[in-house]
Amino acid sequence: MLTPDLARDRAADIVQRAIAAGADAADAVFAADASLEVSVRLGQLEDVGRSESEELGLRVFVGQRSASVSTSDLSSEAMAGLVERAVAMAREAPEDRWSGLAPKERLMHGAPPLLDLDDGAEVSPPELREVATAAEEAARSVPGVSNSEGGGAGSSRSVWALATSHGFAGAYAATGHSVSASVLAGSAGAGMVRDYAHHSARRRQHLESAETVGRRAGERAVARVDPGRLESGAMPVVFDPRVGASLLGHLAGAISGQAITRRTSFLLEALGSRVFAPGITIRDDPHRPHGLRSRPFDGEGLPVSPRAIIEDGMLEAWLLDSASARQLGLEPTGHAARGVGGSPGVSTSNMYLEPGAVPASTLIADIANGVYITELIGQGVNGVTGDYSRGAAGFRIQGGEIAGPVAEFTIAGNLKDMFLGLTPANDLEFRFGTNVPTCRIDGMTVAGG
Repeated sequence: MLTPDLARDRAADIVQRAIAAGADAADAVFAADASLEVSVRLGQLEDVGRSESEELGLRVFVGQRSASVSTSDLSSEAMAGLVERAVAMAREAPEDRWSGLAPKERLMHGAPPLLDLDDGAEVSPPELREVATAAEEAARSVPGVSNSEGGGAGSSRSVWALATSHGFAGAYAATGHSVSASVLAGSAGAGMVRDYAHHSARRRQHLESAETVGRRAGERAVARVDPGRLESGAMPVVFDPRVGASLLGHLAGAISGQAITRRTSFLLEALGSRVFAPGITIRDDPHRPHGLRSRPFDGEGLPVSPRAIIEDGMLEAWLLDSASARQLGLEPTGHAARGVGGSPGVSTSNMYLEPGAVPASTLIADIANGVYITELIGQGVNGVTGDYSRGAAGFRIQGGEIAGPVAEFTIAGNLKDMFLGLTPANDLEFRFGTNVPTCRIDGMTVAGG
């Protein structure tokens, strides 16, 4: 795999070729990835997979017309053809007065921040098999586990580079390590339930032990055996952190530049107004050391920095790339995200909800009758109206304590009301790209099976 410096130079070279071929402006992305994954089941090796890829994407502008092309053929001949094809396509494309590169004066200059994303580790298949086996064995050793879907371990390294004709060229590398286990509990047939656990980290030394992950998977599966049914009605709903993060995903989608410019967001008029209860703060931190979504610059070459999206319950900013910012008469926010093909979109980095003041046990202590959600099913969320309805599974809350498992029910509400009624516990952990503590929302509608 190329080093970040070589990847950056390759992206810069294709941009120079595009300008020489008649483009008024251009940017290019170079992405390389190598990954190794091993899975086992019932103690036996099930699969070993290795993948490697190198791709280059070029976007060119001729006036206010643009075109994007990509290729995995990186030969000199292919590069020449790619440039000619892109410029010819751009000349025939419709005009878009909002498109264009990021403002030159806003581009990142100087050395990028050091985020400790690449540990340089090279992990062998036997090492990964050992980790996967240990995770599955730990899960199967939990009393009540009756079968296994397997254990897995993986390791990857990627390099990402961006260059623009406005003078930006940058690149960075990142590694990833993972371990997982998935097992079943209960009797065969309809009485069998499954659950899983996994952990990912940029640096191998930060990865949870295989035994910890496996044991968690087994305990989760056993806890779900013989689920009951919930009665229908309005009640408090408590979201486990591994599913509660999806609420921030709905927020990010509603405040993205594309949703605002297209007027397809339930938060269309909410900028500067109250969206969450007082005291609620949601931050986005692209500079988090070895964060799963950390990055030194955005998909257009703009500098990124930690910022509050929600401050004391108030919506502070949209998430804007350059095109949506121009259309709204605002400045880009450093949230542009770019794939190899096409134009930039927007994405958060390490987004998280700041913890509240009380433990999760205190959060549920006064709930006489409610439900604790550990699994969400389906995609019943309307981004235009905020209407929310999803299948769910979890545990009944009775008398302020988590009781037996429940399944096959639906929770519903409207995200505007849900956001305003959300209360976080103090148990925030940074385990995923988006993180929240345990969260409680009162008065949601539950439809039992």
